[in-house]
Amino acid sequence: MTIKLTPETEERLISSIQRYFDVNMDDGIGDLKAKLLLDFCVKELGPSIYNQAILDAQSAMQDKVAELDVSCYEAEFSYWGKK
Repeated sequence: MTIKLTPETEERLISSIQRYFDVNMDDGIGDLKAKLLLDFCVKELGPSIYNQAILDAQSAMQDKVAELDVSCYEAEFSYWGKK
């Protein structure tokens, strides 16, 4: 699955990369270099981060599904037990 960013998200990320370089590096970074760095990160790091997020979501959902029998349980045939 290819990770595709919206143009708005890409623009904000490029600005964030440029700000990071301005604050933490000796030299700033231009639009083209920031875009190339972003493209590299999305292609190289993105799949690992995405896959881990899916595993985390799967685990959280499995925990919720496992709790269904407790949280959604209703006692059966309880009419005659009432007084």
